[in-house]
Amino acid sequence: MYAYVYGPVASRRLGRSLGIAPVTDNQCNFGCVYCQLGTITHVSHERKVYAPVDAILNEVNDAISHGVAFDGLSIVGDGEPLLHSELGTLVRKLKALTDKPIALITNGSLLYQDEVLEDIKDVDILLPSLDAYDKASYARINRPHGGLPFEQVLEGLKKAGERFKGHIWLEIMLVDGWNDHDEALDAFKELLGAFRYDRLYLNTPVRPPREARVKKPSTERVKTFSEVLGGIALDYLSDEVYTSADADDYDALVALIKRHPLHRQEIQSFLEARKHDNVEGIIERLEKDKAIRVVEHDHFTMYAPSA
Repeated sequence: MYAYVYGPVASRRLGRSLGIAPVTDNQCNFGCVYCQLGTITHVSHERKVYAPVDAILNEVNDAISHGVAFDGLSIVGDGEPLLHSELGTLVRKLKALTDKPIALITNGSLLYQDEVLEDIKDVDILLPSLDAYDKASYARINRPHGGLPFEQVLEGLKKAGERFKGHIWLEIMLVDGWNDHDEALDAFKELLGAFRYDRLYLNTPVRPPREARVKKPSTERVKTFSEVLGGIALDYLSDEVYTSADADDYDALVALIKRHPLHRQEIQSFLEARKHDNVEGIIERLEKDKAIRVVEHDHFTMYAPSA
């Protein structure tokens, strides 16, 4: 069993994602009310070596050598990854192991630091969070370390937008009664105009949160936020199911791809819905099929018609 590498897991945004946890044991500088990891064992703002870089790389290399299939690497784990002081070294060495895209999922709290922006410069996709719309909501929802004022978080998002050369996929975790009301919507709309990002995702607490009082907003509220802010609701992504009347699973899939190119996770969902038990066998057939071409598009492995 690996200590720092897990998965691959099915990600609604990233396909099959091989997870990397450079900061373990629930060590974080936030104590978010919706956190799925439970109680944070150590609240810290200190950047240090939480896990040996070589040990992480050995596990990633072992997974690759054993033929573990994945669409990309996701640096996230059991704490805030930006707290790892050798994150830049880790990213550079991961780049030497694979040509798959590297995503970094973070609360964004330390992006105001120049050394952090330098460490993440080679990441392909940066996924920071912005759950709060003012100082009071920041304190209630994220419960930050005492040395992390809300203004610094906003400063960091602005600096990242100016300096980071990869994709920035911003996420807002909407919580019923906390940040899903009209006042919050107006405030988010103003805040989002202050910095650059490429996509906005609207998430909800779909996994058991730290506190039982944390609930998902209504579908109507999520839809309103999505329309006003121009964001993508992750719930909508997970609900998308492709179907076909063709009885043969492979023929049905090829017919669908010819009209609508799919990435691997969509193919997997399609086959699982049809109770097909050999997804990898279908993938292998697609990759050998002259009617299908495999292309890398927007950091996804896509299956599209060859002509």
